Amino acid sequence: MSSPAYDLVTPEGRDRLAAADPHNVVRLILPGVASGADGPGGDGLGRSVAEAAVTLRNWEQAGVLERDAEPALWVYALSPADGAPDTVGWLAAVELPPAGSRAVLPHEDTFPGAVEGRRALLEATATDLEPIVLAHDPHPGLPALTVAAQEGPPTLEVTDADGVRHALWRVSDPALTGLVTAALADTGAVIADGHHRFAAARAHGAQAILALVTPMGPGGLRVHPIHRVVPDLSLGEALAAASAGFRATELRVGAGGPAEAVERWISVPGEVGLLVSDGSRVVRLDSPSADVLDAVPAEAPEAWRGLDVVLVHHGLVHRLWGRADDDGAVLIAHGLDEALAGARSRHGVAVLLRAPSPADVAAVARANARMPRKSTLFVPKPRTGLVLRPHGD
Repeated sequence: MSSPAYDLVTPEGRDRLAAADPHNVVRLILPGVASGADGPGGDGLGRSVAEAAVTLRNWEQAGVLERDAEPALWVYALSPADGAPDTVGWLAAVELPPAGSRAVLPHEDTFPGAVEGRRALLEATATDLEPIVLAHDPHPGLPALTVAAQEGPPTLEVTDADGVRHALWRVSDPALTGLVTAALADTGAVIADGHHRFAAARAHGAQAILALVTPMGPGGLRVHPIHRVVPDLSLGEALAAASAGFRATELRVGAGGPAEAVERWISVPGEVGLLVSDGSRVVRLDSPSADVLDAVPAEAPEAWRGLDVVLVHHGLVHRLWGRADDDGAVLIAHGLDEALAGARSRHGVAVLLRAPSPADVAAVARANARMPRKSTLFVPKPRTGLVLRPHGD
């Protein structure tokens, strides 16, 4: 049974998935979490990655996992429930480029502890348990090859809890896979999702990594924001400190609650600034002062300095609130409801951001810059557990 990517699974969600099926892949990607074990990398990994390796071997021996007899690529189509255009890409082993290469460009910072956690899991299992996601430059011949590979019913198909349909076609024809491989080799790519797993594969000395390779632009992924929650900071304290560097304006919260006020703000194209909320009130911060802007390194590329998440990271959280941007002082929220609930439960404030565009992300990567960790949420997400890649193959 499949699951979301490991970094999207809460401890409670892990328990639910594990309880629902003894063969849910969450038992591999997050071993030991249900027992409250401490992770070696602080990323939710259990006390011993050896547990995942034993489970993986047992599943193979029992026939729970079926090993392909010959090499193949997979066409992977994700169809959102909201009627948004499908995202279609290729699932494949992508060679890790040498140091200094610009063939695959990251755009976000990583945490060393989280990288080490994923590296330890990779070493124990000798298997890519879930794909990273790459957004590649356009190639004129690739769309037709992708369409040709989707003849007939899909080899695998599943609909997730969000209503996203995941359909995969196994492609083993050497003539077709050769053309696809050659086309993708002519493109560069930006890491859309999986920076820690990419870094872990490098640290492990792997030659390749399992990746879903999707187009940059039409037919590819969309970007959603990732919000922040700063615990143990009252809204009054937050606004008192923020007023030294921003203009604060309280937004009207109607019967629909703070989430409706935030969504209304996000829907207006001309809106600027960012929002802070304690889960009840919502306040816009805009017009940053020269002192706040000076907190952003001037030598950084323009594509990087203009991002809201960079201003929040350096100007608001660090300079005005005096918080280090680590996983204890600043928590990550992958959705609006999660951010508002986190502010309430942690007696803190949520910092609510707009999403950068795919072009912004690509510009940062090509400028050799890095966004703060967890700045972007590319959607839709591939499902974990549909295709695994043993390194022995």
